[in-house]
Amino acid sequence: MYIIFAPAIIGAYLLGSIPFGLLIAKAHSKDLRSIGSGNIGATNVSRALGRKWAYLCFVLDVLKGMVPMLATLPLKTPLSTNSQTERIILLWLWLAVGCAAILGHIFPIYVKFRGGKGVATSFGVALGLWPYYTICVSFSVAIWVVLVLIWRYVSLASIGASVTFPLVLLLAIILRPGWDFVNLWPLLIAATAIPLMVIFRHSENIKRIFAGTESKIFAR
Repeated sequence: MYIIFAPAIIGAYLLGSIPFGLLIAKAHSKDLRSIGSGNIGATNVSRALGRKWAYLCFVLDVLKGMVPMLATLPLKTPLSTNSQTERIILLWLWLAVGCAAILGHIFPIYVKFRGGKGVATSFGVALGLWPYYTICVSFSVAIWVVLVLIWRYVSLASIGASVTFPLVLLLAIILRPGWDFVNLWPLLIAATAIPLMVIFRHSENIKRIFAGTESKIFAR
């Protein structure tokens, strides 16, 4: 059964590699790489084309992460019946599908491995990894909204939300009945790796924030 995950992982990477931001901008005869931050994500699409197209880009990037997770959900079903070792292996393989989608967005094969920051696609993976990440990510979204409303930096809000995510998951494992570290430790490791990835991908944004040159959302 494990071998079934191989095409799922490859398919998730290829789906994640689709540069929807670039395609949307190209449809409007614009090169997103030469606009604003040069990033291919929804924030830069907003700068180039406005909020309507940015929302579309965001939804499509989220779906790149969520669809592979939901499509492989039936493969994870035996988690409740197999041995602990088999459950952990299946959980790692399911996580690998989500990680492949995220890596596809960050390093897309279609555009010479120069992709986005992976936040929206990571959000989609979290939504699709029911119920563990789906429940915890709702708290991260609340943190994201609060940080955006206070400082209006999408990059700062994304970093803050991603850092909150593993902390909420750890708290849920400790407090929620039926959730235990013995069976869910792969989820905690992956959830810890996500903030590290987000911070690394936002290193230039962090420099611009300290320099006072980072663009703010809702700013004219």
